[in-house]
Amino acid sequence: IGRLCFRALLEREEDEIEIVGINDLTDAETLATLLKYDSVHGQFPGDVHLEDSTLVVDEQEFPVFSEKDPTNLPWGDHDTDVVIESTGVFRTYDKASQHLEAGADQVVISAPAKSEVDAMVVLGVNDEILTGDEKVVSNASCTTNCLAPLVKVLDDAFGVESGLMTTVHAYTASQNIVDGPHGDLRRARTAAESIIPTTTGGAKAVGKVLPHLDGALDGMAMRVPTPDGSVTDLTAVVEQDVTVEDVNEAFHEAANGALDGILAYSDDPIVSRDIIHDPHSCIYDAPWTKVAGSQVKLVG
Repeated sequence: IGRLCFRALLEREEDEIEIVGINDLTDAETLATLLKYDSVHGQFPGDVHLEDSTLVVDEQEFPVFSEKDPTNLPWGDHDTDVVIESTGVFRTYDKASQHLEAGADQVVISAPAKSEVDAMVVLGVNDEILTGDEKVVSNASCTTNCLAPLVKVLDDAFGVESGLMTTVHAYTASQNIVDGPHGDLRRARTAAESIIPTTTGGAKAVGKVLPHLDGALDGMAMRVPTPDGSVTDLTAVVEQDVTVEDVNEAFHEAANGALDGILAYSDDPIVSRDIIHDPHSCIYDAPWTKVAGSQVKLVG
């Protein structure tokens, strides 16, 4: 996740964000190679090389650190405003705050936090709650970032009473490449050979960013043998009978209005391969919208 955040920032046309450093226990040569050659996102379209322990990308220099203890990082020396904490290790307020001790002003955890933090935010859904005074913020999960915009648009337009979702999810590093011990016996099986039913907190987390729906949503995951490109299938009960046209119109309006850049609207017969490297949080697959009275099924 950290490497792809780095790549996404480099590929932005805007240059208002300056990257001041990278911390990873992996050596700098490995980081450079994995940035340049990506099995999913393809080769990086630029020059990538090392000068001593400095990563150089298109003549921009980025110092690389290798600290297990975040308090030893030189964030203060680099006038660091925000640290993206994407290791998966420092997910509580206290642990993430070690970056603050090192001199950073704020920390964004790129996953659901494992303790109370100053805010959990999904862009386009509840980012208006941010005041700028927060010190540790969670960006929730990839599933929640896809699901929450779907729920918000549906709720704003028709009122959501309850819902169940299934995420058909690409396999992740938390799974085994070959059969082996795992805390989740289903995830103990080889990721590239099976459809693996498992848990997800993505649906319940929507209640943290849309508090009036707390407890109204739940779901599960199906991990499938594809390296990237996932689908959220939401079935919800709304407060009124609706038509497919009603629902699609609401999403088309949102994708071209308030959620522009966050929610995309597609009429095309796309598959998971087509969405790789797409920057949107959710791509609404309009042809698959189904309704039965006040029950609505969405795919994004």
